[in-house]
Amino acid sequence: MNLNTVKDLKRPKSADEIRQWRDGYAWLAGGTWLFSEQQVHVDTLIDLHTLGWPSLTAGKDGLEIAATCRIAELYDFRPPKEWRAGPLIGECCRSFLSSFKIWNEATVGGNVCMSLPASPMVSLVVALEGVLTLWPRDGAPREVLATNFVTGNHQNVLAPGELLRSVRLPAEALSKNFAFRRSSLTHLGRSAVLLIGTRAPAGDLILTVTAATARPVQMRFKGSPSEFEVRDAIDAAVPDSLWFDDVHGSPPHRKHLTYRFGEEIRKELEA
Repeated sequence: MNLNTVKDLKRPKSADEIRQWRDGYAWLAGGTWLFSEQQVHVDTLIDLHTLGWPSLTAGKDGLEIAATCRIAELYDFRPPKEWRAGPLIGECCRSFLSSFKIWNEATVGGNVCMSLPASPMVSLVVALEGVLTLWPRDGAPREVLATNFVTGNHQNVLAPGELLRSVRLPAEALSKNFAFRRSSLTHLGRSAVLLIGTRAPAGDLILTVTAATARPVQMRFKGSPSEFEVRDAIDAAVPDSLWFDDVHGSPPHRKHLTYRFGEEIRKELEA
């Protein structure tokens, strides 16, 4: 879609060039959402790709994903064998309601900042205990746990003009075993329920619920929980008001599948 209100395009070499933020500015990464509908309040786009951030940086401490990393780049990444949760990256990339054309333009940061219940990059970074680095316009960089970033449907902790620089996935989380469950009402459709479980050998079970809820919900279990303990934890962590309700699934449907997938994940990771 043509954005006929846009009058200026900035291509900074450093984010510090954009010190003053005003209404009408918009960061531009992939632009797959930005150009999908009218943006009547936007008159200036600020291209993030001229900042030259490396898309992916893997090391002994884990994986750093730049906000400008495209989904196709992340999908093509081949993690080391000791990162047992590495295949989860591909599972989440395939959970997009999008074509290969979108994959080659959409960015990890854009999907995280959209903060929709069905955002699969949110599911990925929360389940793998990610840490987000944010760059305010008027202060020092700050770090936010991925579990605390999204606060509701299309809502997050970003202040006006604040920029998501990167997501760091720690090697400890990437080295865990994982189990993945997803449901959609249509083939290759938008996620109605997406659950991820991770567990280190003889470690805690971490269960992450997304898509079914307006914001991510994460539960941690000591030892080996029973089926009833998992169900009770879901009831305690997800009040009725938090179950998401749209054309892709009703709250009762989503709740039922969360119970079911939670039990399947418990059994799989216990085995």
